[in-house]
Amino acid sequence: MSPAPAIVHFQPQSGQPLPLRSVLSALLFAACGFAAAGANAGPATASQSAAGITTTASGLAPAQDKKPAPKIYKFLSGGTTSFSDTPPRTGAYIVLGQDCYACKLSSNVDWHSTRLHRDEFADEINLAARQFNLDPALVRAVIHAESGFNARARSNKGAIGLMQLMPATARLLGVADARAPSHNIRGGAQYLAGLLARFKNDIVLATAAYNAGPEAVQKYAGVPPYAETQVYVQRVRILHQRYKVAPQV
Repeated sequence: MSPAPAIVHFQPQSGQPLPLRSVLSALLFAACGFAAAGANAGPATASQSAAGITTTASGLAPAQDKKPAPKIYKFLSGGTTSFSDTPPRTGAYIVLGQDCYACKLSSNVDWHSTRLHRDEFADEINLAARQFNLDPALVRAVIHAESGFNARARSNKGAIGLMQLMPATARLLGVADARAPSHNIRGGAQYLAGLLARFKNDIVLATAAYNAGPEAVQKYAGVPPYAETQVYVQRVRILHQRYKVAPQV
């Protein structure tokens, strides 16, 4: 028997849209066979071994599926915006996807030797790093991974700018203009700092959460077994180490 399609309905409250990153995270849980309601569960208390979660030598959960993440379909159902892993039988829909510069499984970039962006947006990065007590090299690594330092980058699901902020997330962070590099970097740094605080300064978990959502990291008590998230985390780690030893000119 074919599994029922996973559907998440989006009903705005008080005129404020739900952050699409959260919607997609919930839908991906459902698409992988998990109840969407579990996305709001409290912090995991069982150890990884007790939960039956194994890790590799790098600390990452082994990928369960090398296939790309499922496509997400956005459509109207009875006047309500809905998201599903299968297209509706009738009516118009939009295909959304999970993408970022360092998430592509087929990337031919050599992350150990690709050119670093040591000088771009130095003032903005340093200011945001000081404000949120972050390592500037980590901020720079996330920007490199998210957008390749393309301030005009826009993902096929609407994430904007250097740190690929969703519009709703940007509003929640108080970002006035996500297209402006200084605003985008400040918002992304604020979000990253919040993830580091949530995951007790574990950079691997925080960067995994930046990509897949904190609920996914919490669900798996570690880096989720999404192939795209795992390569993202590995590439951010490589970039972070390289930026730490590459002085800013």
